[in-house]
Amino acid sequence: MNLREIVRRHKALLIAGVGMGLLGAAATLAQPWMLGRLIEAVSLDKGIAWPITLIALFFVADAALGAGHAYAIGRAGENIAFDARRVLGGRLLRSQVPYFSRLEHGDVFTRTVSDTSVACLIIAQALAQVITSVFMVVGSVVLMARLDWKLLLTTAGCLGLASAIALLLARRVRVAALQNREDIGAFGSGLQRVLGAITTVKASRAEERETGELARLANRARRSGIRVAGLSALLTPTMNVGTQLSLAVVISWGMARVATGSLSPADLTSFVMYLFYLVAPLVMLFMSIGQIQQGRAAVQRVTELGSIPQEEQEEQEEDAGPGTAKSGTSREREPAGEAVPAVGFEGVDFSYQEGVPVLRGVSFTVPDRGLTAIVGSSGAGKTTLFQLIERFHHPDAGTVRIAGRDVAGLRLAELRSMVGYVEQDAPLLRGTIRENLTYANPDADDAEIARALRLASLDGFVAELPDGLGTELGERGAGLSGGQRQRLAIARTLLQRPEVILLDEVTAHLDSDTEAALRDAITEAARECAVLAIAHRLSTIVRADRIIVMEEGRVRAVGTHQELMENDEVYRRLAGRQSAAEGVLA
Repeated sequence: MNLREIVRRHKALLIAGVGMGLLGAAATLAQPWMLGRLIEAVSLDKGIAWPITLIALFFVADAALGAGHAYAIGRAGENIAFDARRVLGGRLLRSQVPYFSRLEHGDVFTRTVSDTSVACLIIAQALAQVITSVFMVVGSVVLMARLDWKLLLTTAGCLGLASAIALLLARRVRVAALQNREDIGAFGSGLQRVLGAITTVKASRAEERETGELARLANRARRSGIRVAGLSALLTPTMNVGTQLSLAVVISWGMARVATGSLSPADLTSFVMYLFYLVAPLVMLFMSIGQIQQGRAAVQRVTELGSIPQEEQEEQEEDAGPGTAKSGTSREREPAGEAVPAVGFEGVDFSYQEGVPVLRGVSFTVPDRGLTAIVGSSGAGKTTLFQLIERFHHPDAGTVRIAGRDVAGLRLAELRSMVGYVEQDAPLLRGTIRENLTYANPDADDAEIARALRLASLDGFVAELPDGLGTELGERGAGLSGGQRQRLAIARTLLQRPEVILLDEVTAHLDSDTEAALRDAITEAARECAVLAIAHRLSTIVRADRIIVMEEGRVRAVGTHQELMENDEVYRRLAGRQSAAEGVLA
């Protein structure tokens, strides 16, 4: 993500805002000069109507242009912040899973919400303020030199030292601001960590420990924030000291020269007013520089996050506005003839970490219809197979195919419209049941929704709710039991009508009656498409048309339940343990 490119999109509004600021500054600079001419007219007993009229016009123009400048720059800043958040949000959603999983999500939230605001609003406003302040400072200096260059040299000497100190402070503000943004991000990550597992924290009686850890992270952010505030607070007093000193010298020496007649009262009055007009923009200049330093720290953090690798570069639509996403299109099946496997693995190797293989030479096929179960002990690589099918990760070697096509050559939108994935923890989103149900197929009609609910054995439950499909769910589906969340996730996948359904231990949270109903739903779905299920419950496994046995990242055996019971020792052991466990639970 390129913030400069985003800023260029709003350059017309920025230029208009800066232009109004410069015109307003010119109107401000004219006021002391006209006031001096008014004093001269009074002292020479000339007409004052015209000078007063001009001064009034300059006052009104200054006010109007100042308001226009503030509005234009503020609007441009908000527009830039909107574009930055939209683009950054899109890049995060399209990011490669391995890279995204390494990020601290609390820090991601801070960078996306807070840092974009700091980076865009401060940069837009501070840069505009720098331009107008420089114009005011240069204009004041030129006009002061025209009035009396000796007084100007005296003023420059008093303000020069203060300005040098202010520049040094501004540099230190940037370093402190970067550290503060990092500390705030660390606190956000810590907070999200415990809030995401709040029931575990309570059950482990760890509230006090975690409160102490959050307090430690918050204190780090507080200390670095105080340092930023302290350094920033020194900028204005530093300039004020220089201003007060120069003002005292100018008034004292200027009055002495007025008494000797070497300087007119009108010029002294104008000079003093320009001194005041010089100091305000000079202070604003250094404050803006300090803000830009803080903004640079935020820009650095946003740019770092925006550079996260993307899944498919051609699918990025940074220039497109909201609402451009499209759902998967319907597909026609191949004409009858030789069946093409729904899923195929050909010599696939994969490692999450170099030197630690998870899959080794995995090869198997899944027919285009029917239920295929994948079994194996924990760590055998079962879930990894699903993540390679969805192309969340890429194999180190070998080929993964869907409907005979290499997934590496498919556009992600097409691939993921062909595959429905129900994860083990069945994550749901905050929103209504309808919104969660139609998430993968927003255009589904009522008949399709009713069918998916019926197949997932949720129709009776939803009908009994006062708000039905409009019932609001909390974070991650709060308000539903584990089994209900699982069935809603399955209904969502069925509504997608994919060619392949991946079920990652979906019966783990279901009671016996619901599991039996869901098995029937899976069996019915398997008549229409390929269903690939990671399963541990024997009651699910024995109904599979084919079973793939995984061991230490390899395919150990493939067959039916009866064949594997007769020919494979590992499967007999797994089935025996599960049979005993289900017998105890029965």
